[in-house]
Amino acid sequence: MLSTNKLRAIYSKIQKQLFYMIPEKWEKICLYASIMEQVNNLQTGEMFFYYYPTGLLKKNPINVYEIPNKFNIDEKEYMKLVDKLYSIITELREAFKESKEEKMWTNLTIIIENLKFNVEYSYEDLTGSKYTSYDRHIIWKCKYLDFPIERLSKKDRKMVEEYYIEQELSNQKTKNYIEGIYKKGVHNIAQYNNEYIKEDEQEEEREKSKPKKEKVDKYEEYKRKQEEKKQKKLEMMNIEIKPEEKKKNQILNY
Repeated sequence: MLSTNKLRAIYSKIQKQLFYMIPEKWEKICLYASIMEQVNNLQTGEMFFYYYPTGLLKKNPINVYEIPNKFNIDEKEYMKLVDKLYSIITELREAFKESKEEKMWTNLTIIIENLKFNVEYSYEDLTGSKYTSYDRHIIWKCKYLDFPIERLSKKDRKMVEEYYIEQELSNQKTKNYIEGIYKKGVHNIAQYNNEYIKEDEQEEEREKSKPKKEKVDKYEEYKRKQEEKKQKKLEMMNIEIKPEEKKKNQILNY
């Protein structure tokens, strides 16, 4: 049986990774991910997620793949975060597989809104499906992001309508899990980068506050060293002369 504690621990990791990857305040997150078993235990899949920024004028969802360009974040480094998120979702599926009692899902949708974390598991056969990854993306956007079907091309609109009809006829079931979100103490990538920017700025300020070394004129430095050498030479001469003077004085006294 799949442990509830183990499940919640993985859900928590997914939440933290999502929160970290969004560089601004948000109201809602929607994520889709699929994992398909191929020949020789090879797994393939897809993932995309959107978030709705906080604010009256920010009603359009932001695609995760727009974030690096939108917020001037290194794209290669950000894609590593995307890969890490997908690996956690893969870990979730492995937990289901190990339990051997839970029905294996092929794709899931995660919605985080109003302090609620909602996972919807779907069991449709993706490997034998006539719908492509592009088709599934369009269908998902219409269903979960309320993307207007009227704005689709004629071909895509027909595809989405056919999908809805097929779903009604097949009576495809899903399974939902809901819990409160974990958000305490989680930084996002912008806050993380700003902390390092502040540290760099503080280091610069420390360097500026250090007493500056006075610039020394090279010629003056040369003259000083020559004077020191001359002085040492005179001191050595005095050391050599004094014993002779002492002896001479002694002779004169006799």
